[in-house]
Amino acid sequence: MPDLTLDDDRATGAWVAPLLSTLLTLPACVLVYFAGFESSFGIAFPVLLGGLGLALFLLAASWALPWERCSTCRRVGFALAAPVLVACVYAVFSALVDWP
Repeated sequence: MPDLTLDDDRATGAWVAPLLSTLLTLPACVLVYFAGFESSFGIAFPVLLGGLGLALFLLAASWALPWERCSTCRRVGFALAAPVLVACVYAVFSALVDWP
C-alpha cells in the first residue's frame, strides 16, 4: 500500500507574515515619500530614500525566502523589520530636518 503522507516540509500559513508586512510597509512608504518633502533637505532626503529602499528590500526578502518551516523565523523577522524600519527612518529624517 502506498504511503499517503506528505514528506513536505512546507510551513502552513507561511504567507501571513509577509502579507501583513506588505499591508503595513507599502502604504507607510508611500505616505512618507509623498508627504510633500523636497529634495533640498540635504542629507535627510537621501537617508529617507535609502531607508525606504532597505525596508522594501526586507519586505521582498520576506516573500522570497523558501516556504519551509526552517525559514519561518527569518521570514517573520524580515516581515516585522520592514514596517519598524519605516518608522525608524521617518524618525531619523524628522530629526535631521531643520523644521521652521
